Amino acid sequence: MRAVIINFKVGGNSQDPKRVILAVEGITSYAEASRLIGRKVVWRNPLSGESFKGKIVRPHGKKGRVMAVFRKPLPGQALGTEAWVL
Repeated sequence: MRAVIINFKVGGNSQDPKRVILAVEGITSYAEASRLIGRKVVWRNPLSGESFKGKIVRPHGKKGRVMAVFRKPLPGQALGTEAWVL
């Protein structure tokens, strides 16, 4: 499934580049997003070809967004690009 990287997880004073919010294509509710927990996510850097691997850990909000944790922090250029849910 295709997903779009919406944003990093942000707090009051910081953002976490390992945790990202994804909008998965075709998922529009909290219940559908809950079924994706545990699935793997891959993002490939279009410039270097390096791939970043992560996993969906929880739903985010009520509109079907999910939060994924990556092993290595993603660069800022990842925002707005697509990742793949396996």
